[in-house]
Amino acid sequence: MSKQALIDYTLHLADNTLILAQRNSEWTGHGPILEQDIALSNIALDLLGQARMFYQYAARLQGNGATEDSLAYLRDSWDFKNCLITELDKGDWAKTTLRQFFFSVYQWFLYHQLQKSKDTELAAIAAKAIKEVAYHLRWSGEWVVRLGDGSGESHRRISNALHDLWPYTGELISAAGYEQTLAAEGIAADPSSFKDEWLSKVNAILDEATLSIPSNNWMQNGGKEGKHTEHLGYVLAEMQYLQRTYPGNEW
Repeated sequence: MSKQALIDYTLHLADNTLILAQRNSEWTGHGPILEQDIALSNIALDLLGQARMFYQYAARLQGNGATEDSLAYLRDSWDFKNCLITELDKGDWAKTTLRQFFFSVYQWFLYHQLQKSKDTELAAIAAKAIKEVAYHLRWSGEWVVRLGDGSGESHRRISNALHDLWPYTGELISAAGYEQTLAAEGIAADPSSFKDEWLSKVNAILDEATLSIPSNNWMQNGGKEGKHTEHLGYVLAEMQYLQRTYPGNEW
């Protein structure tokens, strides 16, 4: 087994959840109603908790004094391996909930496979996190249906969100080199192996929401290898400010 591939994979899982948690947290105090404001804030906290577990494991693998704080707060944008969809601006409520839905469907199938990993640490994190993802998936799916099959304005907004986000979904269900390497060894989950299941679940909810998958099949990629949009730089500038200004603070 390649130790570096395992580190890269664990960081990829951590970065995905950390960056999406940061984006979702931007809604705290700004949600459409208090109940949903709290719901999304709790989802952000769940994702942050998952990120911490992955970072703690990655730090032990990496050694050399690495900590969950240094991995989250002292790496540059090209070191991050999150999928591009997680770093995009939060947009409106439709964009936020649709992105969470796409990501939650991905996590649902990912963690189901990862529970069977030969790496007991990854398997244990997946087993714990999938209980949270079940709620994230139900909550976000209900919002996609509510907006899509709601008023003319809500349908317009979720349709625009679908058009904007769809080109970024392909990266969720395609494998980077380190994912392929570790999947062959029974350690990682190869997202391309559950592509059909992901599409089936997404299609079912979109149908219920009176929405259709865009015909354009061209997909953005690169995030898993450290090639990011300009959005990530702004996220990290805000998120890492305190640690870089006052080194040594702990989470």
